[in-house]
Amino acid sequence: MSHQAHTRLEALKIVLPQPPSPVAAYKPAIWANDLVFISGQVPMVDGALAWKGRVPDEVSIEQAQAAARQCALNALAVLSHAVGGDLNRVQQIVRVGVFVACDGVFEQHPAVANGASELFMDVFGEAGRHARAAVGAPSLPLGTPVEVEVMALAPQPGQ
Repeated sequence: MSHQAHTRLEALKIVLPQPPSPVAAYKPAIWANDLVFISGQVPMVDGALAWKGRVPDEVSIEQAQAAARQCALNALAVLSHAVGGDLNRVQQIVRVGVFVACDGVFEQHPAVANGASELFMDVFGEAGRHARAAVGAPSLPLGTPVEVEVMALAPQPGQ
């Protein structure tokens, strides 16, 4: 792969966390042919939710961007595990869904979502540019301000 994800992670001084364990009845990743779907990730750091509350009244937009980035890092950890530890197997980040806990008048969902999107582009280059949905919700699991789900194109390990 031309994007050399591992080299970019090193240059960015990013060490992926351990993949978070599911907090309910679902799989962290599931394959459909060469598409791998990463379940929604919340901004867990060392097993604890790093931010809590709604955007922007309890969590600033800047904090929510950082939370979205942490969600993306957790998604990368799950994706790395799914592809057998070799992120260079990822051919394309296809779609990213970003959910923002907010009230009905908040309109800056794209700014929050950029915290995740920019990380994928930093790590995968042009292969990290993706389709995206950034939507608001009145609440999210565990009181998190942001949740991020990812779909990536990569051959399954062993293929």
